[in-house]
Formats: sequence, structure tokens, C-alpha cells
Amino acid sequence: MSLIHASAVIEDGAILGENVSVGPFAYIGPNVKIGDNTTVATHAVIEGHTTIGKNNRIFPHAAVGTIPQDLKFAGEHVELIIGDNNTIREFTLLNPGTKGGGSVTRIGNGNLLMGYVHLGHDVILGDNCILANGATLAGHVELGNHVVIGGLTPVHQFVHIGDYAMIGGASALSQDIPPFCLAEGNRANLRGLNLTGLRRAMGREDINALKSAYRELFEEGKPLQEVAQRLFESTSSEKVKQLCEFIMTSKRGIPFTRSKTNEDK
Repeated sequence: MSLIHASAVIEDGAILGENVSVGPFAYIGPNVKIGDNTTVATHAVIEGHTTIGKNNRIFPHAAVGTIPQDLKFAGEHVELIIGDNNTIREFTLLNPGTKGGGSVTRIGNGNLLMGYVHLGHDVILGDNCILANGATLAGHVELGNHVVIGGLTPVHQFVHIGDYAMIGGASALSQDIPPFCLAEGNRANLRGLNLTGLRRAMGREDINALKSAYRELFEEGKPLQEVAQRLFESTSSEKVKQLCEFIMTSKRGIPFTRSKTNEDK
């Protein structure tokens, strides 16, 4: 049984699961599907071809599934797909995909999107990510799992951010951030590993392997791609392989300050 306030507007064609709650003056469009036990609060708007999983909480004034902010969009079929157990706070703006980007924006499970977060068209968001207030992801951005993005941080289109990475608040990010790393600054730059997050997620052996790899990759002044290739081929650590593979396949480059070698001094 769903709990629908009398002032809410549910268009014909919308599909609501069991125990869905829809608050006063909320709007749900005709092509929306909402899974069991999801809550849609007052004045939230859910439009477009939007599929929402189970146990999600959508807070007041969220705009979910409105058309992409792309001048090339001409009304073609595009989608927004949201998994389970996500929290979508006040005034969030979540757009569907575009034809040029695969036509789908996809959000995984267990994510926290705080107030005023924006996910642009064709964004891919993994599981258990935290985006603080005002974080803004442009089109085609991809996040892995367990990523943390600080408040008021804009992320440039096509940027990739790996698993367990953390981006400091009020950073401007225009390049890829490898998994397990920490970046911050007005023009975000690598500052080391995201040790706080790693200690919550993995054992000492993996962390030590990542520390050693990070030093070789970013602190010894050697060509990054060559070091990544060598480490990938020689290491037995799956975490280090993941880090190196990300670097070798990055299209936008990695923002780090190269250490000076003796030749530079």
C-alpha cells in the first residue's frame, strides 16, 4: 500500500511499488517507476524516463529526471536510473543522459547526495559515495565506489574518479583522480593517499603496498606512465594493479606536482 498525499500529482502511467510515500505537492511524471519503500517528500519533482529502486529517500524540492542541460538535446529517449538505498537531499538536480553519451545517467546504491548537489547528463555514480553540499558534476563524469567529494566542488566534464578517492571541499577538479588518492586545492592536486578512507576499508598489507606504489608513481620524479606500467606488471597487489591501470587508461591526465630530480635542481 502506498501513502499518497491528496495534493500530490501522480500522472497516469507512473508505476509505484509497495509502501511508497509521496508528500504534499510532489509531482511524479507518467514515465517514472519507483521501487518499494521509497519516500518522495513535499514539492519534489520526478520527471522523464526515470527508474528509482527500493528504499530511497528523496527530500523536499529535489528535481529528479528533468531534461539534460545540453543544447543538443532534442527530446530523444533518455533515462535516469537510480539504485537502492540512496539519500537525495534538498534541491538536488539530477539529469538523465544524452544521445551522445549513451543516453543514460546511472546512480548506484547507498549514496548520499547532500543539498544542492548536481549530477549532469551521462554521469555514472558508483556505490556508497558521499557528495557534500553544492558538489557539481558536469556531463560524462564517472565516479567509482566509496568516493567522497567535499562541498562546493565542481568537477569538469569527462573526469574519472577512482574507488575510495577523496576530493577536498571548494576544489576545482579538471583531471582524473586515481583510486585511493586524496586531492584538494583551488585547482585540485594530489596530496597523497586517502588514508582515512582506506583504513576503514582494507587491511594494513594493502595500505602499505599502496603507500609504496604512490611514492614510486608521484614522488620520485620518474615518468608516470612508465612507472605505472612497470608496477602493474611486477606487483602482486590487486589494489596497486587497480591504481596503475587507472593511470595508464586516464584520458585527461593526473593532477600532481612532479618532484624535482637532481637534474632539475
